[in-house]
Amino acid sequence: MRNYEVTFILTPVLSESQLQEISDKFYNYLTSNGANIYNRENWGLKKLAYPMQKKHSGHYHYFEFEADPQLLKGLETEFAREERVMRHLVVALDKHSMLFNERRRNGEFNKKKETPKEEDGKKK
Repeated sequence: MRNYEVTFILTPVLSESQLQEISDKFYNYLTSNGANIYNRENWGLKKLAYPMQKKHSGHYHYFEFEADPQLLKGLETEFAREERVMRHLVVALDKHSMLFNERRRNGEFNKKKETPKEEDGKKK
């Protein structure tokens, strides 16, 4: 079993229920085929860097999961069958990426750094 992350972009003309249905479809495909999903995020509607299929925005979704490498071929087929998916990218994670993702999930990057207080306006 290896660790992967997948990001996919859905067409912008979908309703919230349709977006949830498509996301659930891929989630259920992964879990029913033995994948362990660690993180699932809906990043929302974002502007694209360049037009795709004559569209300038898309709904981004992200999964982080552990699965058998043979499962990826079937997942790629499922993405190809779904006409509302504009693009997708599956990336294998190394140990450093897994550590970074775990820290991001735990919110370590959302905390603001504290700046040292200056004492009476004097610099040391």
